[in-house]
Amino acid sequence: MIDFLDDAPVAGSLDTVWHAGWPSPRHDPAPEIQVHAYTEHTVILRQNKSVHYEAPFLFLLFGNDRALLIDTGATSDPDHFPLRATVDGLIEDWLMRNPRAQYGLTVAHTHGHGDHIAGDGQFSERPGTMVVGPGLDDVTAHFGLDGWPHHIAELDLGGRVLDLVPGPGHQSAALVFYDRHTGLLLTGDSLYPGRLYVKDRAAFAETVDRLLDFCVTRPVTHILGCHIEMTTTADVDYPAGTTYQPDEPPLQLTTAHLHTLRRVLAETAGQPGSHPSGDFIVVYTS
Repeated sequence: MIDFLDDAPVAGSLDTVWHAGWPSPRHDPAPEIQVHAYTEHTVILRQNKSVHYEAPFLFLLFGNDRALLIDTGATSDPDHFPLRATVDGLIEDWLMRNPRAQYGLTVAHTHGHGDHIAGDGQFSERPGTMVVGPGLDDVTAHFGLDGWPHHIAELDLGGRVLDLVPGPGHQSAALVFYDRHTGLLLTGDSLYPGRLYVKDRAAFAETVDRLLDFCVTRPVTHILGCHIEMTTTADVDYPAGTTYQPDEPPLQLTTAHLHTLRRVLAETAGQPGSHPSGDFIVVYTS
């Protein structure tokens, strides 16, 4: 059995260059999915922008009893986006190093927008697999999130425990995942280097407050969202639909960005439109 509590949070590596598409998407030599081992038990995947411009990041976390796949990308067709085959291969490799008689997989989501759930169907008939629906009723029932959005739940993968923090505001059933083993805070579309689309400002501000309170008592190594849309120039993003982004900043943000986000939300209350804020842009959609 692996001790996921020993020396937590463990250090991981973000020493990689994320593939950011190709000038001609049809001639992109890179695979449909980029795979990066953050630790020996934690994998970050990115969908190729040449397959879908959203290029979401996905996360595969291994526990003693089961693995957790967070999000399934923007493309359903396995011929164009072989997520199931990729995940199966990664689990097989992990089990070769860490043999188990039985091993399960849970598929969950940061939220229910199409670019995060499109690949769900690839896992619908996979043995030993639970696909948690993206709707609010599905999320609250499966994870025991009674009193949504005011209570936090725990998910135990077998000695590896994650805290599930309700994160509505961008989308009504959004979740933030905190991995105690690595100290990673996985914020979905609530915070990342890009355009933060705020549908419900009051709920979004409460989410940021909830995360700030949460982080006071937890060691956060990195904040990882699900997209990169900014350039390395402050306040400047790539246009929506861009399939080649050669001047991307890093994916990882810090808790300082949460404080900046809360300040921007306060300063722009009642002001519609887009508000560039350095490493991200707050966009009010209603």
